[in-house]
Formats: sequence, C-alpha cells, structure tokens
Amino acid sequence: MTGTGAGVPEGDRLLPSEHPPLRPLWLCRRCGQPWPCGRARIALVAEYRDNRVGLFLYLAGLLHEAIDDLHRLNPSTTRGVSDLFDRFLGWPGRRHPRAGSAVPR
Repeated sequence: MTGTGAGVPEGDRLLPSEHPPLRPLWLCRRCGQPWPCGRARIALVAEYRDNRVGLFLYLAGLLHEAIDDLHRLNPSTTRGVSDLFDRFLGWPGRRHPRAGSAVPR
C-alpha cells in the first residue's frame, strides 16, 4: 500500500489500518462486523484502484487464511465455504454503473 495511511504492515502484507481483521475470528477490530467490513472494503478499493487483479489476488490469499483459521476454531462451520467466498471475493467483482452511464440490460 502507499504511504496514505490506508494500511499497516502485517508481516509482508498490508491491511486497512482503520478497520483491520481480528484473527482468527475474521471480524473487524473496530466495528465488529465480518471482515472485510464496509470501511475495509472502501480502503481496499482505494488502495488497489489501479490494480484490480492485485486486489483479487490479495483477497484470495486472505480467504485461504480465513478458511484455515475458522476451520481450526470450529470445523463444522467451514464445510461450505461459499459464504466466505462471497464475503472475500464476491464484492469487488460487482460493478455499479457510474452516474450518467447507460445501465446494461
């Protein structure tokens, strides 16, 4: 991440500093919502605005870590990981039309 204050180092990775994950629960340390919470998503989109593939790769790595962490805490809750997939990788792929642009049908 850049020096904008959007992230803090965790090992060799950077995380949104204002709303980082509380591991191994993968809840936001600040607001208690499932991570990435809305504010963390905003910070991630801003940080990776010019590198959409990088955002997906970063989130895919965190998804893998979250599955491992949550499985260790309670194996019965991580059998179906579709909710976790949507939580980590479903949101950045959603496109919202810009104001004034035509909405595809």
